Amino acid sequence: MVRSLWTAATGMNGQQANIDTISNNLANVNTSGFKKQRVEFEDLIYQNVKAAGTPATEDTVTPVGIQMGSGVKVAATQRMFDQGSLQSTLNSTDLAIEGEGFFRVQQYDGSYAYTRDGSFKIDSNGQLVTSNGLRVMPEIIMPEGFRLETLAISRDGRVTVKVAGSDDPVDVAQIELYRFPNPVGLAADGDNLFKVTNASGEPIANRPGFDGMGETHHKFLEMSNVSAVNEMVQMIVAQRAYEFSSKAIQTSDNMLSTATNLKR
Repeated sequence: MVRSLWTAATGMNGQQANIDTISNNLANVNTSGFKKQRVEFEDLIYQNVKAAGTPATEDTVTPVGIQMGSGVKVAATQRMFDQGSLQSTLNSTDLAIEGEGFFRVQQYDGSYAYTRDGSFKIDSNGQLVTSNGLRVMPEIIMPEGFRLETLAISRDGRVTVKVAGSDDPVDVAQIELYRFPNPVGLAADGDNLFKVTNASGEPIANRPGFDGMGETHHKFLEMSNVSAVNEMVQMIVAQRAYEFSSKAIQTSDNMLSTATNLKR
C-alpha cells in the first residue's frame, strides 16, 4: 500500500514537468523562430515478485509472472523542428527560412550559436546583427552610402543593395545556412539561440536552396510553431492525469486509515 503512495507521487511529478513544458510553449507562442517542446515519459523499474517461466509443478511453468511497477519518469523533452508559419513584415532586414537550416551568429566570447529568428537589424557600422547585437556570420556589411529601402535578399541568400548616386544594385554578401545531422540534439541557450552538442553533430554549411537546405524569404519572419489550441488540449490532459495521481494518493491514504482503525 505504501508503494502506491510513491508510485502516484512520481505521476504527479511527471505531470508537473509536463505542465511546465506546456507553459513554456504557450509563453513563446509569439516568439519568432521558436520551436515547441514535448515531454516524453518512461516507466520506472519493476520489482519481479515472481518471474514468468518459474516452475509450477514438475512438468509445468507459470505462463505469467508478477511484476510491480514503480511509476514514471521524464525521459526527454524533445524539441519539434517542424516549420512555423511565415508572416509578411515589410521590414527590409527581416528574413525567414522555409525548410531546413539555421542562421549562424557569433557570440561575445567568439563562439558560434544558431538561430531560426531572422529579425535582424543593421548597427552603426552597417553590419547585419541580431536584436542583441550579435553579428550574423559570414559577416554582412553594407557599403558606405547604402539605401536601406533598396536592400534585397534573394531566395538563394544573395544580398544586394543600392548606394547613393547609383541605380545599379551592388553585391554585398552571400548568406549561408547551416543544418545538423540531428537538430533535436541542439541545446537551447536562450535569446532564440541554439548551441552545438555531441548529440547534434557538426554543422553543415551551404547556400540556401542547395543540397536540401531551406530557402530564404526576404521581409518575412518565421513565427513560432506552437499551436495554442493543441497546447490547451495537452494542458487539460496533463491536469486530469495529475488529478488521477492525486486521487490514487488519497485512496491509498484512506486504505491506510482503514487499516489503522481496525482495532477500534
